[in-house]
Amino acid sequence: MTAPLLATRALDVAIAGRTLVHGLDIEVKGGDTLAILGCNGSGKTTLLHTLAGLRPPSGGEVELCDKPYAAHGPRQAARLRGLLAQAQMDAFPASVLETALIGRHPHLGRWAWEGAADERIAIEALAAVGLQNLESREVHTLSGGERQRLGIATLLTQMPLLYLLDEPLAHLDLAHQIAMLELAKRYTADCHAAFVIVMHDMNLALRYCRRALLLFGDGRWLEGPSEEVLSAKNLSELYGQRIRELQDGNSRYFIAA
Repeated sequence: MTAPLLATRALDVAIAGRTLVHGLDIEVKGGDTLAILGCNGSGKTTLLHTLAGLRPPSGGEVELCDKPYAAHGPRQAARLRGLLAQAQMDAFPASVLETALIGRHPHLGRWAWEGAADERIAIEALAAVGLQNLESREVHTLSGGERQRLGIATLLTQMPLLYLLDEPLAHLDLAHQIAMLELAKRYTADCHAAFVIVMHDMNLALRYCRRALLLFGDGRWLEGPSEEVLSAKNLSELYGQRIRELQDGNSRYFIAA
């Protein structure tokens, strides 16, 4: 049996004395796409940063490729998992290509510079998100949606096995939201990568994510196949808003009642 890329064992996540997630046990394997949904403040970002090894859990364990983060070290961990944060910070002037090439840093030696092969990987990643021919553009001149796609391209340039994405659909129009999720679908099939995606659109989660994790913000959680977890009953409880499920042929979708 293939070992999971990511696993949690009785994981507790708390902040400011408040338990957001209690006793979380999940496994994410190559080829999986897991959506994380919940209200604002329910702990989605805090959990994602814990899964990325950037903050210690309040209890339990997080394992990356069958080992705790401490057993990997920062460089090896960065080769295995990548994180797209909600906000992209650009402290210094840089071109689009230079920014995408940051993703190659875990694969370079201490004093090594990016070579032709690294540049080719970055250019291919930019093309994958629709930013081809913008390599020399100054990053500060990009729109919000273009900057978000550049963040995704930088992660693709990093080439991890596990992608942890915090609201990657923010700032994207509908066409680019679909394109990003289709890209994730292609990577799970072709590269046997795994995606954990914090998102708010329950219908896109149902359509594109094989599994779903609901965070209720009080320690409770629910995880399983999206077809089972994403129901009108569960989503109404999750958001404190009555949700209706509608059927269109063989497709299901949800609306606020």
